[in-house]
Amino acid sequence: MPEDENRIEPSQRGVHVTRVGDGQAQAASPDFVAVEEPLEIRIGQSEGGRPKHQAVSITMRTPGHDFELAAGFLCTEGILKSRDQVAGIEHCGHGPSLTNTVRVDLVAGVAVDVKRLERNFYTTSSCGVCGKTSLEALATGATRVVTAPGFQVEARVIHSLPAKLRERQRTFEHTGGLHAAAFFSHTGELLGLREDVGRHNAVDKLIGSQFLAGTLPARESILFLSGRASFELLQKAVMAGVAIVCAVGAPSSLAVEAANEFGVTLLGFVRDNRFNIYSGANRVSGF
Repeated sequence: MPEDENRIEPSQRGVHVTRVGDGQAQAASPDFVAVEEPLEIRIGQSEGGRPKHQAVSITMRTPGHDFELAAGFLCTEGILKSRDQVAGIEHCGHGPSLTNTVRVDLVAGVAVDVKRLERNFYTTSSCGVCGKTSLEALATGATRVVTAPGFQVEARVIHSLPAKLRERQRTFEHTGGLHAAAFFSHTGELLGLREDVGRHNAVDKLIGSQFLAGTLPARESILFLSGRASFELLQKAVMAGVAIVCAVGAPSSLAVEAANEFGVTLLGFVRDNRFNIYSGANRVSGF
């Protein structure tokens, strides 16, 4: 049975809007907007034989793939190193907060440095990780990304990625309000895609899916971003071992610095059959 294109997904909500143009207003009509709700991420550990639960972050996100978001966040922040550290992930809380709280339970004996997260970790859907203003933030746990000798991606493959991403953004098609992050193979095959109202959440969901599948580091995957390339997104890419990051929009100065420092090939303005290379041009061929 074909899917109903008008069915409301958990990531979108029906509203009524009045459209105004050319000095005239139309009658209110149904429309869709992207959902934005808070998610609290907790870590569950055993201390002295007793369970201990600790909140480590609150982020404004689009519901869906919450377990991947939590796992990806803890991975890209250097708190978790591998899938086998995780005993389980579940929604917790009470009443309306049940689906807006996720607890990541650690395997007995696993020690993590939660103090790294004790800076202000209220995260909005737009700003991402607050308080990181220099490359020093990457000094703990980040290593230079290394690929096999001769690893390259052809320019024609990169040119094909925006259209491939766009045709798979289902919720964006209805709302126009979500960022997307995707992994592609070096030949342009789509490996995974996640959307969210927050660009950093979309990346955490995507990386979290690979973390939980045990397929990190993603050294030979291309991370494609539907918006700009900020420092925080480069940080997440480095922590996931991603060698090539492509963005539809512009990179920031710190993103370029991070890419050069950690051996990431960074491309910006990847659209309309063109792109700019800001670092790591040796991994791009055919131009």
